Amino acid sequence: MNWKLAARAEKMNPSVLREILKVTERPGIISLAGGLPSPKAFPINAFAEACAEVLHKDGQAALQYGASEGYGPLREAVAEMLPWPVDPAQVLITTGSQQGLDLVAKVLLDPGSRVLVETPTYLGALQAFSPMEPEPVSVASDSGGVVVDDMVAKAPDARFIYLLPNFQNPTGRTMTEERRAAVSAAAAKAGLPIVEDNPYGELWFDSAPALPLTARNPEGCIYLGSFSKVLAPGLRLGFMVAPKAIFPKLLQAKQAADLHSPSFNQRMVHEVMKDGFLSRHVPTIRALYKRQCEAMVAALQREMKGLSVEFVKPAGGMFLWVRLPEGIDTVALLPKAVERGVAFVPGAPFYAGQGDPRTLRLSFVTASVDEIDTAIAALAEVVREQLAHHMAAEVQRQLAASPA
Repeated sequence: MNWKLAARAEKMNPSVLREILKVTERPGIISLAGGLPSPKAFPINAFAEACAEVLHKDGQAALQYGASEGYGPLREAVAEMLPWPVDPAQVLITTGSQQGLDLVAKVLLDPGSRVLVETPTYLGALQAFSPMEPEPVSVASDSGGVVVDDMVAKAPDARFIYLLPNFQNPTGRTMTEERRAAVSAAAAKAGLPIVEDNPYGELWFDSAPALPLTARNPEGCIYLGSFSKVLAPGLRLGFMVAPKAIFPKLLQAKQAADLHSPSFNQRMVHEVMKDGFLSRHVPTIRALYKRQCEAMVAALQREMKGLSVEFVKPAGGMFLWVRLPEGIDTVALLPKAVERGVAFVPGAPFYAGQGDPRTLRLSFVTASVDEIDTAIAALAEVVREQLAHHMAAEVQRQLAASPA
């Protein structure tokens, strides 16, 4: 048979992260690669009780088709937990927040559309946008978030800017209050919509981050959230809050994609949440992740001493961003690290433009403190070896280039 692919299918590429995760399934590999929540944080007992209650109280409806918008009480609960006034009619339950990115792309992007992104940005967003054949444009970013002047300069004709203000994936950085105010005001003045992705916002260690960008200008933003990081990713439930002007089209795209997110899962999440469970459960996740983050920071400081390795301790979330010395390409480094029993994610794929080959992302949430110590020690050995090879090769190059 002569299967002819659509042009958009040609734009689809395998997830670099998913391919790396296959490698980490090998026995003996300590994975610091995937952004998987710690299974220690899954509230199994709470879900066991919720499952029985939902089936007993509402089993027929839970196992039936449901409304595309989502389960009404869950939509109301989402609206109530957000820190600005939200009409539940503006809440759309999605099959993971990743589906929210897909719906945004389908509704807002055409071939050649300009979409602004941070430098670097979430790899899954680039993958979700790609089939619509847009032109992703990197906006200069620093430790406080996107640089406002560069965002404004690139705003003309852009469909939206995609931002992760809290504990960003991959860098772990958090946008400051001052930067949020400036970004929100500048975007509103330029008529630039914001797509705000906030899957990690509740995973702060010592203090909650500032108000979301959407709270400052609800009519100019689409807000994406997730239950994956605070309850369980296997449920595949997220949500989006959208202005009423754009909500109907997002709903139509949702209907075409999967009719609705699983009715049973939605009712279980609502059952678990309804008595304030999240306010009791999420602090245990924060404490666990903070302890493991501190262990990774200490291991990096100890094992990478003298290597000119750069990193910044995040204030929450799941990731730590590292920049290695000149001459090391982390894509080439990865298989050598895997040979030593440790896996990470190279940083270059997280860039919409030219990537920084010296960067890598580490996740500190699924490995134990002992595993983190072992993995970082092994990674440091590989870095030292590669740095020595690079320096030796550079000496040979200079000798070859010098006059006889």
